[in-house]
Amino acid sequence: MAADASIPLLAELKTSSPSTVPHALVIGSGFGGLAAAIRLRCKGYRVTVLEKLAEPGGRAFVFRQDGFTFDAGPTIVTAPFLLEELWALCGRSMAEDVELVPMHPYYRIRFADGSHFDYSGDPQAMREEVARFCPADVPGYERFMEKAEACYRLGFEELGSVAFESLWDLLAAIPNMVRMRAWRSIYAMVCEHLSDPKLRMVMSFHPLLIGGNPLSVTSAYSLIASLERRYGVHFAMGGTGALIRGLVGLLESLSVPVLCGHEVKQIIVEQSRARGVELVDGRVIKADLVVSNADTAATYKHLIAAQHRTHWTDRRIDGGRYSMSLFVWYFGTKRRYEDVPHHMLILGPRYEGLLRDIFHKHHLAQDFSLYLHRPTATDRRLAPPGCDSFYALSPVPHLDSGTDWDKHAETYRCAIESVLEQSVLPGLGQEVVSSKIVTPLYFQRELNSLKGAAFGLEPVLLQSAWFRPHNRSEDVNDLYFVGAGTHPGAGIPGVLSSAKALDSIMPQASAWVRA
Repeated sequence: MAADASIPLLAELKTSSPSTVPHALVIGSGFGGLAAAIRLRCKGYRVTVLEKLAEPGGRAFVFRQDGFTFDAGPTIVTAPFLLEELWALCGRSMAEDVELVPMHPYYRIRFADGSHFDYSGDPQAMREEVARFCPADVPGYERFMEKAEACYRLGFEELGSVAFESLWDLLAAIPNMVRMRAWRSIYAMVCEHLSDPKLRMVMSFHPLLIGGNPLSVTSAYSLIASLERRYGVHFAMGGTGALIRGLVGLLESLSVPVLCGHEVKQIIVEQSRARGVELVDGRVIKADLVVSNADTAATYKHLIAAQHRTHWTDRRIDGGRYSMSLFVWYFGTKRRYEDVPHHMLILGPRYEGLLRDIFHKHHLAQDFSLYLHRPTATDRRLAPPGCDSFYALSPVPHLDSGTDWDKHAETYRCAIESVLEQSVLPGLGQEVVSSKIVTPLYFQRELNSLKGAAFGLEPVLLQSAWFRPHNRSEDVNDLYFVGAGTHPGAGIPGVLSSAKALDSIMPQASAWVRA
């Protein structure tokens, strides 16, 4: 390890806190890392955020090219109160910095035969949409939403921000898990209430937004349907990057630096305690505690030496079940497609078979389903005048598929372009004026995600709550985790809740005891 070169680096931090105040290092500036940094600073810690990429955001990075703005990652904002809490902690209102616009419909779901379902938060409109496909399923839909509401209360409100640290925490949660019948998959739960195959797709797709297979993730994730109905689906004007900029602004007001282009090589462990990090350039930053918002599995496997890990060994990490990855085509067009909504799901000819190919067989199939994002339906500023900004996202197997994405990416993009042109974007091939591709290799190389998995461990029952990597490390003292790879999981509400879970187990800085 390099000699301590932390003094020149720390001179850049511009913090007004005295050196006697405990120093927290946060690795990664995604939503989880920024939220954790705010909460730690509000508890009195000195905080430094380290980011590998050239700008903050992590998975919520922003690509800009040819006058177009492309949000690289999350685009669906639910549970806005979790964001508002962070502004309130700083004595401010989120509305001062970010404008959230409600979506209607939330999503348009287009089936392979050209029919579509407009999914919204309006109970009467939803009943009417269900009735269009299968009138006999309306009562079943109502029963499903009642169960989803119960899962929201039991799973999100009561367990979402609980840091599962002991077997007692697990035992205390078992009654809620039993009430939710959490051993069922969400698809099995939906099938109990709905008979129409298309409606079963509509009501079970949500786990894909957080890296889960509807055929195997716990039915507790039906809570997402209730969460959306309660609080809506929103878009941040300026793109999701506007939320990142707002959070970074809060940290600046708290004298917390976010240092980009600072990639961590290893977490320094001394006497079983995290005591700082070494950067890839050899510089060392000392700290009293470390919080990793990086991929949890990769943090353990690549940033912590094996001799410090008796629980999260390489064998245990490699044996986990990991989420799918993503292929994303970002493109701008020289015309506008006014009849295309903001959020659209374009389902392929197979549902269950495609999910098995992606999650179980790790096979890249010839067919695919897409999430088409058109932010310029809401905010024209994200593209030049008269133009549209899009991304088309296809769930694909993680890198265990063996796909040579360096060679196959353009072929796959062309297949997506063809489907879009035939279904919802006529003449697309002649209209594209800006194009960028992200494959599973991006998640592995740029975001340091194990196997290129876009969401960390798959959220099946035995990789959830207490069974998921804990918010407080089981192996290294003074090491903590936030983000998609820890409890409660992926998605903006999940990673923000992970920061709340961290908050719940952290003392005020004045009560911190250095070992």
